[in-house]
Amino acid sequence: MTTWHYAASARRFQPWKNGGGETAEIMVSPLGAGFDDFDWRISTAIVAQSGPFSGFPGVDRVLTVIEGGAMELTVAGRPQRLDAGSDPFAFPGDAPASAVLTGPALLDFNVMVRRPLRATVRRGRLEPEAGQGARAHLALLLEDVGGMARLDLIDLQAAPPATRAGLAGALALEVVIGS
Repeated sequence: MTTWHYAASARRFQPWKNGGGETAEIMVSPLGAGFDDFDWRISTAIVAQSGPFSGFPGVDRVLTVIEGGAMELTVAGRPQRLDAGSDPFAFPGDAPASAVLTGPALLDFNVMVRRPLRATVRRGRLEPEAGQGARAHLALLLEDVGGMARLDLIDLQAAPPATRAGLAGALALEVVIGS
């Protein structure tokens, strides 16, 4: 049986090494891969204090603030303000990056892909059939819908057709990973 529904209620957050927050891995490919050998990785993080981001050589990242305060993320010397209304922000994981919180702690959504893979993340109404031919097509729900809860992650390629149809138009972060 293929897993397609990753409930937010099942996530287990682990502290970062630097103590500045916590992270919960949601999905990784290939299954069981670590930080040095994943093709792509999906996670959420609670950012509780300002500090540097870990470097990931050969990896591109897309970060989206979901809720809570705001941060100023500086990547390679260029600042970018991110909050719960901001578009997803893509940046190279091997560029020096650090965040300064400008409010309370926040929850973010992270997509990391090892080059030459590419990821796009879009905030908006879900189009479950849009990711045809992608390596992965996922949705982080931003509202309760169809018996699923806000912040649940759905693998749209593995979900039953009736579930995909029921998610059409739901507010979500839609992730497409491809070559």
